Amino acid sequence: MQTLNILDNKFSELNNFKIFDNSSSENINSGVHLLKQLQVTLELENILNIFAIEAAKYVDFSGLYFRSNKLSAEIEGSRKGKINRQFKLKINNKTIGILSYSINSPINATNFKMLQQLHQYLVYPLKNAVLYQEAMALAMQDGLTNLGNRRYFDEQLQRAMHHANRHKNQVGLLICDLNKFKAINDMFGHQVGDNVLINFAKALQSSIRNSDSVFRFGGDEFAIIVEGAGEQSLKVIENRIHYAMTTDPLLAKYNISCSLGYTFMNETDNEKSLFERADNLLYQQKDQLNIITPCSLSIV
Repeated sequence: MQTLNILDNKFSELNNFKIFDNSSSENINSGVHLLKQLQVTLELENILNIFAIEAAKYVDFSGLYFRSNKLSAEIEGSRKGKINRQFKLKINNKTIGILSYSINSPINATNFKMLQQLHQYLVYPLKNAVLYQEAMALAMQDGLTNLGNRRYFDEQLQRAMHHANRHKNQVGLLICDLNKFKAINDMFGHQVGDNVLINFAKALQSSIRNSDSVFRFGGDEFAIIVEGAGEQSLKVIENRIHYAMTTDPLLAKYNISCSLGYTFMNETDNEKSLFERADNLLYQQKDQLNIITPCSLSIV
C-alpha cells in the first residue's frame, strides 16, 4: 500500500500550480480544472466519479473505491480487476481514508508518479466530504439507540420504493411499538425505560437482514424497511423478534411486549400512503387486548 501524506504549512497555502513538478502547461491547467470540479460537491460518490475521469488517463482500472472508518463509496459500474492497488491518503499524518484501484494492467513509473500527484488534488475534497457525511450521519441518528431517526427513515423509504419500482421488487414496511410502555416509565423510572428502548432496538437489529434497516421515530415507536420483501421474509423477521425479546434478560424481566403493523408496497403507493397503512394496522393490533406472544402481528 502506498501512502500519500500532505503536510499543511501555516505560512503558505497549497500552490495548485506547483503540484505537477516539471509538468506542461496543459497538465497544470488540467489539474486546476480537476480541483475546481472536485470542490463543487460534498458527495463521496460524485467526487470519485469526477476524479476517475482524470485518473483514467494514467491507469487502466475497472473499479475505484474509497473507504474511511464507517464510510465507503465507489464509482459507478465498479468491478474487480486483475490487481488491487491501494493508497493510504493522509493530511498531517492523519489518515483520511484508503483509495483502492482495481487495475487491469501494470502502471508504469511515469504514470504512477502522475497518479500520486493527482491524489494531492483529491485529498482535501475527500476530507471535506468525509466530515460532511459524518455530520449528516449524526444528524440522522437517534441519540439513544443509535438507530436512524425519522428524517433518515423518510429518505431511505423513498429510496427503497424507487429501487423496488425500478427493479420490480417488493418492499415491506413494518411499524412497531411497545405495549404499555408508559407504565414502565411510571413504575420504574425513565432510566429503566431508556434501557428497555435500547435493548428493544438491539432486538430489532438482530432480527433483520443486512439489506433491511431499523429506525426509531421517538418514544417507543420504531420502523423496519424490508427490501426484496416476501411473505417468508416477514415470517422470519417475526420469529426472530419473538426470540430476541424472550431471550433478552431485561425485556423478559419487565415482561415487555410489542405490537406490529406490516404491509407491502403496491403500485399506487407513495411514501405517505404506505406508511399510513402500516401505522393503521399497528393501531388495529394495539386495540386487541388478547396479546399472546411478545410481538403481535397485523399484516395486509
